[in-house]
Amino acid sequence: MSLEYKVVETSDVTAESLEEILNEWTRAGWTLDSMQFAMRDASKRPAMAFVSFTRSVPDSE
Repeated sequence: MSLEYKVVETSDVTAESLEEILNEWTRAGWTLDSMQFAMRDASKRPAMAFVSFTRSVPDSE
């Protein structure tokens, strides 16, 4: 088995949009790996979020 990665990028960084991303991809069999935020210089609110997921896939022969 090996790992496959999925990265979802969003500029709508709200609790609702992040919750929607998490629910959608975990329902599809992915496991949350990490969440990173890109900050704006003039604001304390993130400009973007990158949510990464993993899942196990069989090795190709």
